[in-house]
Amino acid sequence: MPVIMGTAGHIDHGKTTLIKVLTGIDCDRLEEEKRRGITIELGFAFLDLPGGRRLGIVDVPGHERFVKNMVAGASGVDFVLLVIAADEGVMPQTREHLEICSLLGIETGVVALTKVDMVEPDWLDLVTEDVHTFLAGTFLEAAPIMPLSSHTGQGMEELRAELARMVDIYRPKRRTDLFRLPIDRIFTMKGHGTVVTGTMVSGNIGLTEDVVIYPRGLTTKVRGLQSHGETVGLAPAGRRTAVNVLGLDVPDIERGEVLARPGTLYPHAVWDVELKCLSSSPRALRHRTEIHLHHGSRETLARLYLLDRDKLVPGESAYCQIRFADPMVGVYGDRCVIRSFSPLRTVAGGKLINPLGRKVKRFSTEVERLASLAHGQGEELIATQLDLAGPAGWRFGELRILTNLESKQLEAALQNLSGKQLVFQFDREERTYVSAAVVGELVGRAQAYLAAYHQKEPLKLGVPRGALAAAWPKGIASKLAHFLVERMLKKAEIVAEQELLRLPGHKVSLATDQAKLRQQLMEVYQRTGLTPPNLKDVLEPLGIAFKEASAVYKVLQDEGRLVKIKEDMFFCAAALKALQEKIVAFFRSNEEMGPVEFKDISGLSRKFAIPLLEYFDKEKLTVRVGDKRRLRKK
Repeated sequence: MPVIMGTAGHIDHGKTTLIKVLTGIDCDRLEEEKRRGITIELGFAFLDLPGGRRLGIVDVPGHERFVKNMVAGASGVDFVLLVIAADEGVMPQTREHLEICSLLGIETGVVALTKVDMVEPDWLDLVTEDVHTFLAGTFLEAAPIMPLSSHTGQGMEELRAELARMVDIYRPKRRTDLFRLPIDRIFTMKGHGTVVTGTMVSGNIGLTEDVVIYPRGLTTKVRGLQSHGETVGLAPAGRRTAVNVLGLDVPDIERGEVLARPGTLYPHAVWDVELKCLSSSPRALRHRTEIHLHHGSRETLARLYLLDRDKLVPGESAYCQIRFADPMVGVYGDRCVIRSFSPLRTVAGGKLINPLGRKVKRFSTEVERLASLAHGQGEELIATQLDLAGPAGWRFGELRILTNLESKQLEAALQNLSGKQLVFQFDREERTYVSAAVVGELVGRAQAYLAAYHQKEPLKLGVPRGALAAAWPKGIASKLAHFLVERMLKKAEIVAEQELLRLPGHKVSLATDQAKLRQQLMEVYQRTGLTPPNLKDVLEPLGIAFKEASAVYKVLQDEGRLVKIKEDMFFCAAALKALQEKIVAFFRSNEEMGPVEFKDISGLSRKFAIPLLEYFDKEKLTVRVGDKRRLRKK
């Protein structure tokens, strides 16, 4: 796997000269850089090593005014070459650059002690001892300190050998198949058009592929590819890569944007971050303070929200939110660097634990749940992200950036979690998942809603399916609601009675006199069939008003035994079903049915025929065409 080394160190300590002697490549390409004798922009080179291996090199500026460019370059490197001049020793940007490398998660490197030809041996011994003291407790504590001179060539062969050894033993962190190229340069190449460059942090990209520039969503296509100055057909992760993009001009693209495949990154304005305030920070970080955030090759203004305290003192860590005016794109595990708004200096850094954060209430229990994201891995991390997502859940593509897992690894983990009933896919088309904890909570709310409804309406059999949505949060996806109902039915947690839903133990309990009235009413309607008496003629012989009988009528309708055709006309459901079968049978050999034919089929007078014809139209059995009816569904 390709390895990239980045330089770090104070201005005028010889970083660019050292790289030129090592590689033969002058990283100072700008006229202003050559005129002023300082590095302003990022420079790029490569070193061919024995065995056919090639080390990519990113040269960063050392001046304090260009720290943002240094961060952009350091974001994609695997190990660092910290350059310290023997005649000056440790300087302010030496410290700041080392802190930045640490905050970016760089874990190893080499120390180059340059300009040794300009100092006496005694002074060199003192500087070397000072450097050892400076590095104590840092990730470079055990790194080799190599004295050398770019002018005389002293120590250069030893440095090449050490870099070759580093490349041989270094194992870059596993990079996922999610293609991302943070853009750090944009320029025009004659005869080719617009070219963007950057260090490919993950995935790979090939010629003619469709790509998007995030977060603005500009679509383009890969017209050409170069890696370390060579034209290639496929560019892998871990290399400096130049992409010739189609149909875009230099002003269309901004440094700090990210090149990726369509639909793979999700711009968002809130990030959850595990943040550490540097011990060297001159002051504490306060809640809602404005900051400069560096991520990848981008620098942007943002606001820091501390969730469990009012200030973060130097040396402490906390889980917090960073909120942006314009959306950003990131992936779980990305590193970011925080610089104070004024004066500009590095004060903190962090690990991105949720690039799709939702605003949370300070000092709430939800803040504690963020801690489980920081150290979760694999299936545990997936489950935690889904727990925090709530009923909205996450789609497969979103889970890729929320876990930074490879696609196949994520698919296998989701299948395993689904098999254990720990997560559920409720939308197959969009591949959207929710956690078992969320499903359990929603099922419990639905059961509680039904229990309260049964208590309030003991004579009603249940609620319509659509009404059950009142039990759940507003805006819940219709596919999730359907999934929950079907799951509860399958597990016998609820029961369906025609179009109504009820709890398994619920039964309509009528008083003794109501039960007797129920039986008397059904006897009347079963006896009269398709020619029922009007409401008054049914109830007067029984000596009861409709107000007293209305509850019993509602129960009979809920049970599907009576059908209300109009305000004072009820029919026995069984009689209507028999008539419907006759109508369907008639249409097997006839295209249309007029009033005369319906009268022949039913034997009914106009008083009953017209309401019933309208009823069958309403039930979508028939459709009226002029004075005739046709079967709606053959």
